[in-house]
Amino acid sequence: MQRLWLVFAQSVTAALAVLFVVVTLKPEWLPVRNGTPSGGSPLPSIEHLLPAPPPVTTRVEAAKVVSYSDAAQKALPSVVHVFTTKAVRTPQHPLMNDPVFRHFFGDRLGNQPQRQMGLGSGVIVSEDGVVLTNNHVVEAADEIEVSLNDGGKYPAVLIGSDPESDLAVLRVKAPGKLPAVSFAGSDSLRIGDVVLAIGNPFDVGQTVTMGIVSALGRSQLGINTFENFIQTDAAINPGNSGGALVDANGNLVGINTAIYSRSGGSLGIGFAIPASTARSVMEQIVASGSVTRGWVGVEVQELTPELAESFKYPLTGGALIAGVMRGSPADRGGVRPGDVLLEVEGRKVKDASGMLQLIAALVPGQQATLKLYRSGGERDIAVTVGKRPLNGVAAKNRE
Repeated sequence: MQRLWLVFAQSVTAALAVLFVVVTLKPEWLPVRNGTPSGGSPLPSIEHLLPAPPPVTTRVEAAKVVSYSDAAQKALPSVVHVFTTKAVRTPQHPLMNDPVFRHFFGDRLGNQPQRQMGLGSGVIVSEDGVVLTNNHVVEAADEIEVSLNDGGKYPAVLIGSDPESDLAVLRVKAPGKLPAVSFAGSDSLRIGDVVLAIGNPFDVGQTVTMGIVSALGRSQLGINTFENFIQTDAAINPGNSGGALVDANGNLVGINTAIYSRSGGSLGIGFAIPASTARSVMEQIVASGSVTRGWVGVEVQELTPELAESFKYPLTGGALIAGVMRGSPADRGGVRPGDVLLEVEGRKVKDASGMLQLIAALVPGQQATLKLYRSGGERDIAVTVGKRPLNGVAAKNRE
């Protein structure tokens, strides 16, 4: 009996050993029922034990490509090249009054006119061919020619100009509708926004450069009478004047005008006239051929701490009235030299440049209220706004 039990135990042990080897090494030998080995639970698979692999991404998918191509392609057709010519006379040869000299050389060395070429850029602002550019691009030009983005060249005529903002408006005599630029919102631009400068620098052809808005409201640069520039580090070079400064959506935010440079090339400090200012000037020129601005006949200067102390002026801001033109609206209204101008029609005066902008925005013929500081107190004075002279009598810092 003991022997029989020993044989049974050894047989069971051997059977279990064989079953373990089969389950481990050859599970497919076992009968399968409903996807599981007979009489047991589902066997774990490698797929169940290992975590799911991460999705495979290529380098192109992982790194988003940043491009301003759409903005450039939207604005490029609206930017044109402006070519000008004008007649200049060379100085007369000192011996031209000598009869012997004139006998041999005739008038060949006399005061003969020569043609001088000019180069700039412009922006199409309406489908009927109205183009915005800088006044210094077309100033004193006898002939103006505009080259479109598609290569077509057409003559242009000057509708009007505004030297005090350095803007001019042309009309291109081209068949069909022209691609007009889209204007950005007047208050949409911020410091740090990406901008593109488009123009024809050095006559190399249409060129796009990229930068950011470095500053807004730049003034007192001595470039124009009325200054409210956008500063950008987008490369602007000779030939870019009058071209477009557009935002990352391809909408016009400024007209490129000037650069700060010691060499004549870009040093990363360029200036553009805001599109809102350019649009306002353009609309007035198209409507009447000129720009009408308000004028009251005062000369102002910056209010330094020393001057403020001498006039016992305890506040901040404002502009000092340095002079009043006799018979001017300010003179008739009672403004005196030594007054400090605080507000124009309820809008605070920050400095002399800001005062010029506020007075110029007034409508000639209407009454305006000026808030002044005089003899330790404030007072309001009503003046009838005049029209700013167009012949240059109203100089910089004089309104």
